[in-house]
Amino acid sequence: MNDFVIVTDSCCDMPRSYMDEKQIPFVSLTCNFLGNEYKDDFGVSLSYNSFYEGMKSGEIPKTSQPNADAFYAVFEKIVKEGKSILYVGVSSGLSGTYNSANIAKNMILDAYPNANVELVDTLTASLGQGLMLIKAIEMQNNGANLYEIKSFIEDNRLRLNTYITVDDLNHLKRGGRISTTAAILGTVLHIKPILTLNDEGRVIAIHKAKGRKSAISKLAEFVCKKIEKPEEEIVCICHGDIEKDALKLKEAILSEVKVRDVLINPIGPVVGTYGGPGALAVFFLGKHRQNHLIDVNLK
Repeated sequence: MNDFVIVTDSCCDMPRSYMDEKQIPFVSLTCNFLGNEYKDDFGVSLSYNSFYEGMKSGEIPKTSQPNADAFYAVFEKIVKEGKSILYVGVSSGLSGTYNSANIAKNMILDAYPNANVELVDTLTASLGQGLMLIKAIEMQNNGANLYEIKSFIEDNRLRLNTYITVDDLNHLKRGGRISTTAAILGTVLHIKPILTLNDEGRVIAIHKAKGRKSAISKLAEFVCKKIEKPEEEIVCICHGDIEKDALKLKEAILSEVKVRDVLINPIGPVVGTYGGPGALAVFFLGKHRQNHLIDVNLK
């Protein structure tokens, strides 16, 4: 039962060094940018700096999910080795990627009836998905079987808290997250919304901060209020080409709670298309993600 491979997709935004070290197979989403189509492959084909500098210059990227054939190619190679598969995927509430994986699973089972392909929807993205990937790999290394890991993710995914702030509301507007009116008013009033993911894995607004400093303080406050057994947990922080703010957030968190580790990494091009330059997000396991008052609606 332990002869299985953990697979993910590029929305997990993990450091490429981690993906290479752990030899984790992944399926790339794509980003159309500056007239070219790039694989979202953790900064290799399109560097984080080039992507965000282009956005700052006014370029508008477009993203596309992988089709079922892309998943099939990755799955088939593993199945031919006689191994089972556990796919740890981006939220189905944010992308159709999970659906493509499910179609590929059925294609595999048609071609290889004895194959074992399990999918788990993390109901999150970026380093939230990456955090679940880390947990899955650690559990596998400690002897857990495929179904124990899948059950852990399903049982704990609503404890995976996500808090996000963005610098430019227009990227959210283009992604359909907020209205044009809200984007204009927010920009004029220097409002920095705090966003989270609901139980369906969709983006919702929960707070309006006045200015960047206030937004960073609010993110840290949410971590300190909602994390449980912090000394056992990894806090993941990702950013849209603004590492200095990620470090400020790390410092604010560590001044209040002591955690096992803090992972900081840039947001990849696909997720970064919707957050834009200056986006900042924090992910951690703690209290149920909806255990707070929703106090704002940016729609």
